[in-house]
This record gives sequence, structure tokens and C-alpha cells, in this order.
Amino acid sequence: MLGLMQNQPLLISSLIEFAERHHGDAEIVSRRVEGDLHRYTYKEAGRRSRQVANALDALKLNFGDRVATLAWNGYRHFELYYGVSGSGRVLHTINPRLHPDQIAWIANHAEDQVLCFDLSFLPLVQAVHGKCSSIKHYIALCDADKLPADSGIPNLQSYESWIGAQSDSYVWPSFDENTASGMCYTSGTTGNPKAALYSHRSSTLHAYAAALPDVMCMSARDAILPVVPMFHVNAWGIPYSAALTGAKLVFPGPALDGKSIYELLEAEKVTYAAGVPTVWQMLLSHMKPGGLRFSTLRRTVIGGSACPPAMIKAFNDDYGVEVLHAWGMTEMSPLGTLCTLKNKHDALPAEEKMKIRLKQGRAIYGVDMKIVDEAGKELPWDGKTFGDLHVKGPWIVREYYKGEGGSPLVDGWFPTGDVATIDADGYMQVTDRSKDVIKSGGEWISSIEIENIAVAHPAVAMAACIGVPHPKWDERPIIAVVKKPGMEVTRDELIKFYEGKTAKWQIPDDVVFVDAIPLGATGKMLKTRLRELLKDYKLPQL
Repeated sequence: MLGLMQNQPLLISSLIEFAERHHGDAEIVSRRVEGDLHRYTYKEAGRRSRQVANALDALKLNFGDRVATLAWNGYRHFELYYGVSGSGRVLHTINPRLHPDQIAWIANHAEDQVLCFDLSFLPLVQAVHGKCSSIKHYIALCDADKLPADSGIPNLQSYESWIGAQSDSYVWPSFDENTASGMCYTSGTTGNPKAALYSHRSSTLHAYAAALPDVMCMSARDAILPVVPMFHVNAWGIPYSAALTGAKLVFPGPALDGKSIYELLEAEKVTYAAGVPTVWQMLLSHMKPGGLRFSTLRRTVIGGSACPPAMIKAFNDDYGVEVLHAWGMTEMSPLGTLCTLKNKHDALPAEEKMKIRLKQGRAIYGVDMKIVDEAGKELPWDGKTFGDLHVKGPWIVREYYKGEGGSPLVDGWFPTGDVATIDADGYMQVTDRSKDVIKSGGEWISSIEIENIAVAHPAVAMAACIGVPHPKWDERPIIAVVKKPGMEVTRDELIKFYEGKTAKWQIPDDVVFVDAIPLGATGKMLKTRLRELLKDYKLPQL
């Protein structure tokens, strides 16, 4: 017997419709690339999102065509979130911190038809547009009078001219909620990046779950500052959850330094913020010397990489701000766990509470997880036994776009590549990563790519890249190198060899010359052994 409820698909357009109708006067504030503050409401955002949809129709884009963005967190990017997906196209947010060759590869693989970009990324677009065969339209996210006259980019339009010519009358189409809505490539895998293809259903369910009290606890009483980029897994879903709850949104644009973030937090009476540890480290470094305080900030979600205990303690003890430790990944839309205490923890001493807060937290509704050994046997939740972390749920990938890499699932579960423990209360803690990728400042660095560049040098016989602890960036890559017999290369020469071959922030911080790299029985490099050999290594003070 079937239920007798109305069958209404879960579509992203319903979120902006709801915000416009029930929270139309709630503010969206953006620091623009131009440096000024832009201020408007959900009602105006909804109207302009409909203009975006009409503009895409005018370009004769097909249902399901990909529209790419290279943009900071701001109101125009927000409008694209809804105008693109709401009209049945797929929003493809590209990470501008990648090397131009990677960006071109990603755009071609996705078969992007349109690229919308902030003017600060104009040099990047100029570097890649000749290599992006599928892109037919380029939209600069600016006013008409800011459009560069001699950009060299074909069919370049200003965003305001592009949507300004369109009516704001548009009926959001209804379609299958499993239709693709967004796309994000992950560099947290070996080889070429792979794309997670989100659906309207998965993103809407994720928005619901993320807003729950034991997760991000968002409401119409909040003013939210998402410092986590909108090109990082949809800013952890905040642009969707904020619309769902009617929360005020404050977008920081490109100004992510401590002074700019602090001024925005205070001026806009932000109550809740989200970002990676490196951003908050800059914020705290700005505040401490001047004895600055927060007047409204009460909660911050920190993810992307492990939050240092000193940072949690500083926020909590020095500034009265609750830190919510989070974990997830691109393939998970991204939230998997968030660390909030249970009622029984209230009476614990501060030291015991801190031990819990340092964990990545409990699974949120919609995510199931387990840890397994090498044979796939499920391991106990005792907080001590560690194993490979597997997850499943309605917003977790079942395969990558175009089937790249084959099915990633193991018996219906997605292996995260993390090694973790889970305690009896369900709190998960990541202890290591099974894949040899490095996470620096919330960004993934592929060790294989770093190694491939090194061995391309004529004096290098073998190279292995590992991550080492860094006080600011969590991890930084170093490269262990075996020189060819009779050949010489210096540290500085090899570091310089990386220039132009990968993004600057992916270049190793140091080169360690070794006589040999440990190998396993099958000839694979034993990086666990290499890490043990270099356990006393310290990064040079630059």
C-alpha cells in the first residue's frame, strides 16, 4: 500500500522560492571583488536568479548542460547556484587554485558550455580559454563598465548586461529530483581529478540535515559568514541551508585576511561562521595583539583539515565561541560528521570535553559509517581499534562522472581513504589516510603528481612525496629523492624545476636526498616506512 501524500520533487529551486516568499527581507551582504560592500535581500536574489535562468535559455543551453564558475563567495555566485540548477542545468564550480592545465582538463572533461568568472581570475581565464574546446560563452561577473575591452577572450559579456536584458518572470520547471544539479571535481584521488555529480534530491536532503540543531544549527535568527569557498563542495552546503532557514548571509569575497574577516564579522553582527583552520589562524593572529573581541559570534564550524587543540581552546576559552569540528569530503556533498556534545557530557571536566571536541564528531542523519580491517571485516566501536572508514547515504556518490575509475563502492559502501576510530557513543576520529595524498590548508595535493614532476628531472632516479606537519597549513609536501649515479642536482634546482608545472602552493617545501626509498615485495614504495625514517625531520624555517 502506498501513502497518500502529495508527490512533490525535492528541487533546489524550491529553496530560493521558499526564502523569497517567507524570508524575502532577510539580507545577503557581499564584499565584492571591487572592494565595496553590496547589500540586498533574498527577494532580490530570487528575482535575479530567474533572470539567470532566462539568460541561459537565451543561450539555447540544453537541459543538463554544464555551466562553470571561477568565483569567490558573493551574491552573483549565489544567483548562479539557483539560476543554473533551478533551470535544469548543472552548476560546475571550479577551484581557481588549481594549475591552469588542470583547470583546462577539468573544463574539457565536464564539457562546460559557459564559464562565469570574477575579474580577479581574468589572467587565469586568459591562460586557459584557448585550451577549453567546449566553452562557447564567457561571462565576467561585473558591471558593464568594468568589462575589459581588450581581454582577448571570445564572446565575453558582463554579467549585469547578460542578465539585465532578461525578464525576471520565469516559472521554475518541475522534473525528476534525481536530476543532476551540481558538479565538483576532487583532487583528493590519485591520477586525474574525478567529478562528484550531485542531484537536486541529494543537495536538498543535505541542506535539511546540515541545518539541524545537532549539526550546524542554522536558523532565521542567524547571520552566517561562510568563509569556506563556494568552489569547495558548495561551501559545505551553506548557500542551500541558509535559504532553507532564511538566515542572513554574509559573503567575504576575495578578502580572507584576518583584518577583513574580523571587520565583516563585527559590522554585520555575524553569529555563525564556517571555514578551514588556516583562515581562523589568520583571524586569531589579527585579534590577539590588539585585544579585540567578538560582539556577536557564537559558533564556528571548522573542517577541511584537523583543527589544532590550541585553536579550539582559544575560541572557546578566550573568546566564548563554540567550535564545531566537522569532517566530510567532496564525494559526500560534503558533510559526514560534526562534533557536538551530548547531554551526558555537560557534567564532564573541561579536559574530558576537549578530548571529545578534538574528534571529528558523530554521523549526522543521512550518513551511516563503519570501520573495517583489510579483509573488509567490520571492527568494534571502542575508540581504540582503527580501520578503514566506509560510509553510505543519500548524498554520497555511488560512482564518479563518466564512470572514471570504475565503481568506487565496496559492498555498497564508499571507502573514504581515511583511517579512523569510532567510540561507543559514535564519535569518529581520523587517525591517518590510507591514500598518499596530502592536505595543505584544506586543499588536497596529489603525491603522485609531485613525484612525477621530480622524476622528470634528468638527475632524479626515484622520488617519493610525503606530507609533514606544518604549524599553519596542517601539512606540507616534501620530496625524498634518489639521484642517478654520477648525476648531481641541488635542492634549489629541483624546487625551481617545479615552477610552471604545478600550482605554486603544490610545490614541495623541501627536498631530502636519500640513498634509497623503501620498496615492498611488489615494487611499490613503502611510504609508511619512509615516514618512519623521516619521523625526526623538521621543515626548514624560511
